Amino acid sequence: MEPHRPYIDRIIDPILLELFATLPALMLTGPRATGKTTTAARLAESVLRFDKREQAAVFEADPDAALASFPEPILIDEWQLVPNVLGAVKRAVDADHRPGRFILTGSSRDQLDSQMWPGTGRIVQKSMTGLTRREIEGDPTRVPFIDRVAAEGHKAVAPSPTDLGLADYLDLALSGGFPEPLSYPPGLARDDWFASYINQLVTRDAQGLDGHRDPVRLRRFFTVLALTSAGIVTDKTLYDKAEVNRATAVAYQQLLEALFILYRVPAWSTNRLKRLTKAPKRYLADPALLCSAAGLDRIGIMRDADLLGRVIDTFVTAQLRGEVAACRTRPEFFHLRQEDGAHEVDLVIELADQRVIAVEIKADSTPTRKAARHLIWMRDALGDQFAHGLLLHTGPMATQMDERITAAPISAIWR
Repeated sequence: MEPHRPYIDRIIDPILLELFATLPALMLTGPRATGKTTTAARLAESVLRFDKREQAAVFEADPDAALASFPEPILIDEWQLVPNVLGAVKRAVDADHRPGRFILTGSSRDQLDSQMWPGTGRIVQKSMTGLTRREIEGDPTRVPFIDRVAAEGHKAVAPSPTDLGLADYLDLALSGGFPEPLSYPPGLARDDWFASYINQLVTRDAQGLDGHRDPVRLRRFFTVLALTSAGIVTDKTLYDKAEVNRATAVAYQQLLEALFILYRVPAWSTNRLKRLTKAPKRYLADPALLCSAAGLDRIGIMRDADLLGRVIDTFVTAQLRGEVAACRTRPEFFHLRQEDGAHEVDLVIELADQRVIAVEIKADSTPTRKAARHLIWMRDALGDQFAHGLLLHTGPMATQMDERITAAPISAIWR
C-alpha cells in the first residue's frame, strides 16, 4: 500500500473556501497531476472520479438522477470525460442556488471556450498550477509577492541575503512542481516519471481530445516548444523546426493549450510606447518538462547558456503564475519587445488598477545597473503607471538600483 503523504497547503486553499461559502459551484482547472483532486476533495462530502469507468457509466446513463443520489458537496473529478454532467450541474444549480454544492476538476479546457458551454454564469472557474516553492518551503498564507510589490515596492523584498545560487535554482527547476515526483529523490525514478508524463501527454491525453493526431509528430512539436520556452519565436520558425505544416502546428498548439501544458504570454501594448512587437511568448507549464523533453540533465543545461536562460525564465514565471489565483490585484501577464530589439522586458504584469510591474529575469549573480536599463526606460516612459521594476537574479543580495527599480534574488518570491 502506498504510504500516506501529508497534505501540502496550497495558495489557492483560502480562495476556494471563500468562494465555496458564497457560490454553488466551482471548477478547478489545470494540468494533470498538479494536485487538483487532492485539494478539491478537502471541500467535498462525495468524490466522483470519472477516470473510473464504472462511475462514468452511471452518469452517462442518467446524469441528473446520478447527481441527486450523492451527499453534497460533490466533487466531480475529470468531468470532461462525461461532459453531459455539466448540464446536470447547471439544472441542479438553477433549481437550488445554495452555496457549496459542487466542485468540478478537469485537466482539459476542450469545451470551456465554447459559447454553448452550460456552465456560463453558474460555475466559477479558478486555475491551479503545480506546486510553487512558496507552497513547498514558505508560507502559502502570506500575501502574494505580486500584491506586496504593488503595495510596498522595494520594501516587499527581504534585505537578508540568500544562500541560493545558479546551480541551486537550476536544481529547483529540474525538480518541477508536480507533487508526486517531488516526493522522489533526484535520480532515475524522478526522471522516468517526467518521461512517462510526456509520453502519456502525446499519446493518451492528446488522443482523448483529438484521436487524429500523430503522437510521433506531436512529440517532435512538443520538444521544439520545450527548447523555445520563454522565447519569442515566429510561427513559421516553430513549425519548420518541428517539420510540420502550418495547419498541423496550429492544431498541436491548441491541443497543448487545451491540456494546460502550454500557455502564451501576449505582447503588451500601450500608446505611450512605439514599435512594439505583437508576437507572444510561449511557455511550458513546468520547467522540469522542458528539461525532460530536451533530454538534458543539470550538466548539459549548464553548458548551454541560451537554454539555461530559458529554464530559469520558465521556472520564475511558473512561480509568479502560481500565485495569481490568490492575488487581489488581479494581475495579467504580458511581455514587451520593440520591433528593432532596442528594448525588451521579460514580463509586464498589468494590475487591475492599470499599473504595471515590470520583471527582468537574469541568470546572473552580480547584475549591474546596465542590466536594469530596460526597466529604467520603461519607468521613464510610463511615469505613474509604472508601479515597480524587478530584476530577479541568481545572486545573494537585494539592492535598490534606482527609483522604483529593485534587483532581488529569485528566492525573494517565496522567502
